[in-house]
Amino acid sequence: MTLADDIRSILASKSLLKHPFYEAWTKGELSLDTLRMYAAQYYRQVEAFPRWVSSVHSRCPEISARKVLLGNLVDEELHGADHPELWMQFARGLGLKDAAVLSAPPLPETQAAVDALYALTASHWTRGLSALFAYEAQVPEVSQSKMDGLRQHYGIADDGTLAFFQAHLAYDVAHANAAGELMERYADRATAKTAAAEAADALWGFLDGVAREAGVRC
Repeated sequence: MTLADDIRSILASKSLLKHPFYEAWTKGELSLDTLRMYAAQYYRQVEAFPRWVSSVHSRCPEISARKVLLGNLVDEELHGADHPELWMQFARGLGLKDAAVLSAPPLPETQAAVDALYALTASHWTRGLSALFAYEAQVPEVSQSKMDGLRQHYGIADDGTLAFFQAHLAYDVAHANAAGELMERYADRATAKTAAAEAADALWGFLDGVAREAGVRC
């Protein structure tokens, strides 16, 4: 098994789609107000993600690997609308004003997840790379599930509102595959697996927070 395969096995035990909050989303059991709350909280991750990539890039001594990371960053911020703006389009589609998203105070679990990813991506670059892999490897499947739930249960189907999820169906498959190849070449296996598990725990913890705020039993 490749290192990426090993980490995917670790992620399976903390698959975000198995979290009760996302299960409730898939079943259409969340209110629109809960989706709005989630949109404001998740923006903190979307806004931070390019800086997590940039942090790993700046610490990487291998120019060939930096080129891969730079491609990821360009996808986040330069190809079409930047991804924070795409997420804001989703929030607007739910009826939120930009100011409401930007001014929403982070839940403790939201801040803890963001801080954890900042810490991981500010450590050795291969630890940061493994954390990014743990994040991006899950995004395409989660994005598809979210879109399916929005269309089926909430009547949200316009391309502008769903553009963030549509973009990540393609981008994050490529990003995760590229990160997997870099991990295989440069990362210590045990260290990479530990970093990925820490990232997965942080992302799960974020969902614990929004579930608690929404009254979803975990």
